[in-house]
Amino acid sequence: MWTVQHGPGTKPKLFAALALAAAIVLARAQTDLGGSIVMGFDDPAIQYASNVLKDPISELQRKLDRGEARLRFDKERGYLPSVLELLKVPVSSQALVFSKTSFQLQRITPQTPRAIYFNDQVYIGYVVDGDVVEASAVDPEKGAIFYTLDQSGKTTPRFVRRDECLQCHASPRTLGVPGHMVRSVYTGTDGYPIFQAGGFVTDHRSPLRERWGGWYVTGTHGADLHMGNAFLRGDNPDAMDLKAGANVTDLASRFDTDRYLSPHSDIVALMALEHQTRMHNLITRVSYEARTAMEQQVSMNRALKRPDDEWSDSTRRRIYGPSEVLLQYMLFRDEAPLHAPVKGTSAFTADFPRQGPRDRKGRSLRDLDLTKRLLRYPCSYLIYSEAFDALPKEVAEYVYRRLWEVLSGGDTGKVYGTLTASERADIAGILHDTKPAFAAYWDSRRGSSTR
Repeated sequence: MWTVQHGPGTKPKLFAALALAAAIVLARAQTDLGGSIVMGFDDPAIQYASNVLKDPISELQRKLDRGEARLRFDKERGYLPSVLELLKVPVSSQALVFSKTSFQLQRITPQTPRAIYFNDQVYIGYVVDGDVVEASAVDPEKGAIFYTLDQSGKTTPRFVRRDECLQCHASPRTLGVPGHMVRSVYTGTDGYPIFQAGGFVTDHRSPLRERWGGWYVTGTHGADLHMGNAFLRGDNPDAMDLKAGANVTDLASRFDTDRYLSPHSDIVALMALEHQTRMHNLITRVSYEARTAMEQQVSMNRALKRPDDEWSDSTRRRIYGPSEVLLQYMLFRDEAPLHAPVKGTSAFTADFPRQGPRDRKGRSLRDLDLTKRLLRYPCSYLIYSEAFDALPKEVAEYVYRRLWEVLSGGDTGKVYGTLTASERADIAGILHDTKPAFAAYWDSRRGSSTR
């Protein structure tokens, strides 16, 4: 925030400050949405440190405090099975990472990989014989909130908030907001990342050959290679034998899979995990950008005795620019195509589609394709998330307006031109039946176009 100076020069100085701030933030929204600037979490519009939380883990803790829920301790895996059950996180989502890229790195090796479990709002990390269960969840307004749960079994179980996790989880890799990421790194046989060889933060836009370095991957994918299940000997990334990790369906020869809830690290689960980590981060980033812009605009309006909701063109651009980036990702623009069908090894391929709403024709945004892309209908299922619904009104109105333009065939330009007419119709039909806010906007536009 800038300081308003009183006196004869107030308006010129204020306008100059506003113009500078708008130019800086607009440039950030347009060119640095990839995360080169970390947002200000203490801004009055954000208040990340506030204890007023609405994420699923904080809600579970309140139930534990009231005696409405209870965590059971398992002698082999501590509280993990009970945590997954209470938070409705499927075991089939298990993904195993053997690179030492967690704060419990001393216990992570290729023989004892770290397990990640997830649903649409929650991420759980488990390390064999680890001191804590790692947990994070998406707060609709604040983004990712991080917790640990002591695994000793000697004290009353309690999720403890850990903002120190932001050292890694609020960086350019997470779009500059508290968030999550899937890292792909060249990894030695001891589990240590070989950072001088490079690495990637991956999502659905990443080619398969850049994905899952340092992860175990079970499933088939034809001749399209990835970095999973393989090790780099030396520091030349071109020397890593990707074929050695291809089309692996059984990990029992690599480590003791009986120490885990599942013997799988399913390729389809990994693909969904990659998509939604960036999608969550984008929702948070767009929310932060819009709320900060509007808070600054309101302060200026009050200084100039204007209505609070009078937005300048620069403020609108600060809201709409990032919102367009969100829309492009949500509709899977620039998704890296699959060059061969993908097939997982666990129940995830069956579990995942069952979780979402279906339209009158039985279609769901969670229906999988896995022959050429991740989803049959290329629109993110996180449009149903609480975080998406909590986006500022100005963002929601923009996104729905742009969805109307794209899905009704009004925008067939370069970015959205690869969406076929049938894909547009399918997505529109599903959303109309399953997303009331979209249906209301769609019907209002369709009605006005016939008058």
